[in-house]
Amino acid sequence: MARELDIDGTKIHDGGDCYVIAEIGHNHQGSLEQCMQLFDVAKECGANAVKLQKRDNRTLFTKAMYDSPYIHRNSYARTYGAHREKLEFGRSEYEELIRYAKKLGITFFSTAFDIPSADFLAELDMPAYKIASGDLTNTPLLRHVAKIGKPMIISTGGTVMDDVVRAYRTIMSLNHQLCILQCTSGYPAEFEELNLTVVRSFRERFPDITIGLSSHDNGIAMALIGYAMGANVVEKHFTLNRAAKGTDHAFSLTPVGLRKMVRDLRRARIAMGDGVKRQYESEVDPLYKMQKKLVAARDLEPGHVLSEDDIAIKAPNDGLAVYEYENVLGMRLTTPLKADDNILYEVLENVDSRRKAAAGRG
Repeated sequence: MARELDIDGTKIHDGGDCYVIAEIGHNHQGSLEQCMQLFDVAKECGANAVKLQKRDNRTLFTKAMYDSPYIHRNSYARTYGAHREKLEFGRSEYEELIRYAKKLGITFFSTAFDIPSADFLAELDMPAYKIASGDLTNTPLLRHVAKIGKPMIISTGGTVMDDVVRAYRTIMSLNHQLCILQCTSGYPAEFEELNLTVVRSFRERFPDITIGLSSHDNGIAMALIGYAMGANVVEKHFTLNRAAKGTDHAFSLTPVGLRKMVRDLRRARIAMGDGVKRQYESEVDPLYKMQKKLVAARDLEPGHVLSEDDIAIKAPNDGLAVYEYENVLGMRLTTPLKADDNILYEVLENVDSRRKAAAGRG
């Protein structure tokens, strides 16, 4: 069964390039200009898409949580609700960012954290929807977004396979455009908790959909391993400055890291090839020096029957392949050979054949 997902005209499938999402989240720090700069750099680095997060904060949080104190180095206001509002973009910012992304030629979409946010994004005709790990069990939100009819990407951090299967069934009953991401909801995630082989488990359990990786680890190497295991989508948090104010910057990729990750993922797709073992033209010259052939170990006279003491194995490989060694033992020379001369079948005859020929003449 073919796995294929089309996001904004880009087809994601086995054997194709990995689809890279630069997760900006709220690393724009509430600045439209900084967000546009992040779009610019993500495009330059080769990312396929940039992603933000959309919350209707009054709907999403209880009044107690919204009004709770939030005073530390990463806060933008004295209460949690006010802090979140400082980082939230509204319609005018989203409309400007949509125009800017189209101008750059990069796909832009967002995570919907609640039903009002999903409706907000639907009115803007977002090309895809992300569902965060915390909402994998939020079946009303999953159904609501699935009915919009656009591709959905869901993260699975902090859940078990039963939760993933439930979400899969909920969405697929309404919308077959689905990608499930292996994810560990640590910020950053410890390497021993990444459990990248879950990518394979997802591919086996869900053979009809695209599988990917949302990788919260520090670095780029794990994304490559995930891709090699079958993750056709990779999402990584992205920032311009890891020391900037905010909770996500410290484990986000900088432009250098994002550029290298995209480069290596593109190389990985080419390097994995088609699985057919073959010799390449580039290997011919090196193997001329490295592989060996069968030669005479010493001067030999015509009629001599070859023994192990008569055969040497030496480079270059412009003669009889070494795997013919056992086959030439016991054969008779028809011409003389000097030391290091090639032993070829053209100068050999089978001893038994010669005896049979002599017997026939008699």
